[in-house]
Amino acid sequence: MSRLPFFFILTGILGFFAYHLFSLLSLTGWLGDDLRGPEGWFHAHLFVLGWASMLAMGAVYQLIHVILQSDIYSLKLGYVHYFTFLIGLAGMLYGFIQGDVRWIAGSATLALIGILIFAWNMGFTLFKASRWNTVTVSAALACLYLVLTGLSGMLMGLNFAFGQWNGLHERLFGAHIWMGTLGWFGMLITGFSYKMLPMFYLSHHYPARLQHAVLYLWNAAVILGAAAFLTGIQGLMLWCALLLLAAALVCYAYHLEQIQDKRNKNNPGPGIRWSVYVTRAAAAFALALLIYAAQDPDLLLDSRVVLLAGWIYLGGWVSLTILGYASKIVPFLWWTHKYGKQAGRPGVPLMAGMLSEKTVWRGMTAMAAASMLLVSGILLDLAEVMMVGGTLLSLISIAYMVNIAWVFKR
Repeated sequence: MSRLPFFFILTGILGFFAYHLFSLLSLTGWLGDDLRGPEGWFHAHLFVLGWASMLAMGAVYQLIHVILQSDIYSLKLGYVHYFTFLIGLAGMLYGFIQGDVRWIAGSATLALIGILIFAWNMGFTLFKASRWNTVTVSAALACLYLVLTGLSGMLMGLNFAFGQWNGLHERLFGAHIWMGTLGWFGMLITGFSYKMLPMFYLSHHYPARLQHAVLYLWNAAVILGAAAFLTGIQGLMLWCALLLLAAALVCYAYHLEQIQDKRNKNNPGPGIRWSVYVTRAAAAFALALLIYAAQDPDLLLDSRVVLLAGWIYLGGWVSLTILGYASKIVPFLWWTHKYGKQAGRPGVPLMAGMLSEKTVWRGMTAMAAASMLLVSGILLDLAEVMMVGGTLLSLISIAYMVNIAWVFKR
């Protein structure tokens, strides 16, 4: 087994620790602030690129073999991608701390080169395999949105350095966030779930028609939302994008139920069960937000609404889904790497014994409860509640990830 997925996953785990430690050091005060400042940029990029994307990319390098039954196009390009992206990200974070626009611009360019290498490698792998279905199309589109997110981010970094297109900066900012959060993470999570969830539930003969509906609706939402920001015609256009996204989430949540109905295994693990729960919660929130903003679509651009939606989507659905899947993927990777050739011999631990399910369940439940407390603080505009919720979330998250990382000691 290649060590490349481990490079990404271990770096993602370190990024996860760093994000929560920096949050604790700042007493989570940045949580209620506008993201458009060096501290907000630093935390947002450490969260999105340093942990979530790093771990997601590692999972992609490993799972693409399972999905396509073929190797990645170039393992060497994978390592070049890793080091280029890591150096670019580190430079960006340093630039944010120092408030140095030239560091930000130069490092964003380097990180973009890493993303382009990743997209090139994945594109060749997918086209070489030519197995087009909802899983592979979703993976290809996720890579496309990641590239577009990187391009818009680099343009903003260059604008900080040279100030050539200040009029476009605000529009690029909205499209950058929309494509990165909904496009990259949305396509990746939904697409890979079509493969992984049936594997964990041992489900067969479930209807797959809704996978196509989710694919069309979700992409339409991403494209329409990005167009709303780039054209400056927001309001109603953005509400229509939310309508498409809510429809996609409802279809996706219902499809997960269809997979569960055809299961041959009652317990796929607490992390996977929680990934289903948070999907239902995300769909319910999208519908509630849709109804709330129907009275005035411009409410979607209110800073408090943006902050609330961002935390529920990224801190809730994306983060908890990745953490839930990590509780299955990390033990599988490590057991296969270390004990795969010794399976069945005396003294070799069982894969199921690599990580305690009780501990995973308690960790996921506690993180979900702390997230709800944090979101309640944002909703009620109570800084003290936000601080308590954010602090608890960081402490519990660190303990949860220590438990996941402890797998590498077994």
